[in-house]
Amino acid sequence: MKTGNILVIDDDVEIREIVQVLLSSEGYTVETVADGMQALTILKEKTFSPDVIILDIMMPDMDGYSVCKQIREISQVPVLFLTAKNRETDLVEGFLAGGDDYMQKPFSYTELIARVGGLMRRYRQYGGQSDPQKEKQVFISDLIIDKDQVSVTKNGKNVELTNTEYGILLLLSENKGKVFSLQEIYEAVWQDTFLPSASNTVMVHIRNLREKLKQEEGQGELIKNKWGRGYYIE
Repeated sequence: MKTGNILVIDDDVEIREIVQVLLSSEGYTVETVADGMQALTILKEKTFSPDVIILDIMMPDMDGYSVCKQIREISQVPVLFLTAKNRETDLVEGFLAGGDDYMQKPFSYTELIARVGGLMRRYRQYGGQSDPQKEKQVFISDLIIDKDQVSVTKNGKNVELTNTEYGILLLLSENKGKVFSLQEIYEAVWQDTFLPSASNTVMVHIRNLREKLKQEEGQGELIKNKWGRGYYIE
């Protein structure tokens, strides 16, 4: 049986009940709320400490994008968007808001369980203690990646990254010069089996990461692309 806490935010009572029954049967402790304000109150007052948040986008009063942005002000817990919206612009907006993953309704129960498990593993991996035998900091260009603090600074200023963005950056920076395909990045960071549909997800995360790590004019991209092969850091 799996362990961990999951917070479900969805105004559809049927979806909340289905997700709660499904994930509870896997061993997770599941708390559900109908709107973003309830969820933010829970997080701020720490009455429930989720390891993963499942968040609907189309909700009254406050949409999922706005909720996610406010979550990111107080927590780096992984956010999985569960939504009927499926345009690439919706995908991009979700990741820009701080989301880590994205599933379309109606969803596969098996895929939901796999996505939640992958997010939880990454959260625990990047939020846990570093191996004392390994270097605790990675220096690259004007960045310092602190593996104990799970933080990134650029010229002394903190760079806010999601767990997924941090995982991609750490993978590439610890393997300078090695070109990683989209499949290799996905399987290393998401810790899940790669499907062709995941290519766009990886590319959107890298696009957001590049924007956050933007170099001075004339220096080029920190994360480089080798056409047809993948991404790397020199």
